[in-house]
Amino acid sequence: MAEQTSGKAENQSTSVKGSKAKPSSNIMRDIKINKVVINMGTGSDDQKQASAVSLLERLTGSKPAASISRHRLPEFKIAKGQKIGAFVSLRGAKAEDTLRRLFGAVDNKLSKKQVVDNAVNFGIKEYIDISGIKYDPKLGMLGMNVNVAFSRPGMRVRERKRARSNTAKRHSLVAREEIISFLQKNFKVSVE
Repeated sequence: MAEQTSGKAENQSTSVKGSKAKPSSNIMRDIKINKVVINMGTGSDDQKQASAVSLLERLTGSKPAASISRHRLPEFKIAKGQKIGAFVSLRGAKAEDTLRRLFGAVDNKLSKKQVVDNAVNFGIKEYIDISGIKYDPKLGMLGMNVNVAFSRPGMRVRERKRARSNTAKRHSLVAREEIISFLQKNFKVSVE
């Protein structure tokens, strides 16, 4: 019995020494990109709606969803239930690759106002600023909003359906300073 417990302790100590991470670092405090949402508002114009859908599909390779109005706004000629925009949500490696191209469109520079706790939000005025996309006269000139949500490992605990539980606020909050250092390190984005 004593031999088995000492063997376990030896295995635990060697696994810490053999790992690349520092023993004091906590992988649960790492930051990851939860999702990237690209949104284009088009208003009541059906031609702009079709252009936005085709542009987002060309940009991301994913099928965009339509944003539907919840209220009637007669001053903008919008009826309840009408399509007023398009958006696409990206996760994983596809999100990171697309995000690199989108940061390039703003010259890898963001303002401090665009970085908030748990998220980064910025706009692209014209889609031709994105690398790999050329001007298409059928589409016209369109801009978009980019929203990046950040999280930590273990956040599924409070979002899953079965055995849902709370997480501590210090764990669920990704501070602005942590996001800025993450962007500088991984995407070489300067925040001024």
